[in-house]
Amino acid sequence: MDDSKLRSSIEDGIRTKQQFLANCVPSVQALCELAVATLKGGGKILLCGNGGSSCDAAHAAGELVGWFEHKQRPGYAAIALGHQVPSLTAIGNDAGYEQVFCREVEAIGRPGDLLVGFTTSGGSRNVVLALQQARAMGLATAVLCGEKRGAAIEHADVAVQVPSTNTARIQECHLVCVHLVCAAVEDALGDVTSPVAP
Repeated sequence: MDDSKLRSSIEDGIRTKQQFLANCVPSVQALCELAVATLKGGGKILLCGNGGSSCDAAHAAGELVGWFEHKQRPGYAAIALGHQVPSLTAIGNDAGYEQVFCREVEAIGRPGDLLVGFTTSGGSRNVVLALQQARAMGLATAVLCGEKRGAAIEHADVAVQVPSTNTARIQECHLVCVHLVCAAVEDALGDVTSPVAP
């Protein structure tokens, strides 16, 4: 890739983030508040997506369970669905790939939890079914997607729609959103570790 193409790609990413800033702050704030309320209430955050979005889900869970910016704080309850290979392959083989996330929601989701689905298209069938399952069980729901209005939005209490149809640009903004949520959670819940019994 030559210099002009590199610059053009970076500039496109910057433009998309500027549009994200102009249009998505209210929905990102709503997602932050939902995540904080879930964890304050004793619930857990479940996250799911396919491909790069699966990595975004795992990234978010890792930052919450581990650390983001505050090192001296307890871990927060978060699980990226689809990352247990035996469950993933068993469900996919026996029931079909569309069922991989909703089956895990059925197994471990509880009222008071939050399911966050990542889908750049807004219509990934396995994410949509997971959101439907979560709502049926009394979980809060959220989706991170692009500007295309897919079926996932219909089943989300909060929808963060990146103003783009380009998968790479959408995922770059999803990562920004993940970091903003993690920062909001740490700010709200504190950075002091729970006492450990001797």
